[in-house]
Amino acid sequence: MRVLLIGYDPDTVDFSDPALPPGLDAEKIHTGIALALKQMRERGWKVDHCFIHPDATAAAAVKQQVMSETYDCIVIGAGVRLWSRHIAVFEAVINAVHKAAPQAMIAFNTRPEDSADAAERWLPFSQDRPSS
Repeated sequence: MRVLLIGYDPDTVDFSDPALPPGLDAEKIHTGIALALKQMRERGWKVDHCFIHPDATAAAAVKQQVMSETYDCIVIGAGVRLWSRHIAVFEAVINAVHKAAPQAMIAFNTRPEDSADAAERWLPFSQDRPSS
């Protein structure tokens, strides 16, 4: 299984935005991402990570990464989908994934640390996969 985790580069996020959770910072996100990647590797998956910026470059970055490998599941980080200020970036990311990797399942985490669980919900051999 090969999984891709897509999320904003924490060093490009404006943490003063009141829409973001209080106390959130780049260090916490980097720590969570490192844990997520470790958990995925411990499950025996090949895993890649794609940092994007909250701007018009996101879709091209996602497309380039997604076309470089064949992914079984692509996890899109909560920051990408929940930050309403950048809803157009989220839409562009979803459309880039859909076009470049139609075979891949798409999953959403609620924080970096639950990315492995998000992917597992949709991978073919998961017992916790929701029924269709």
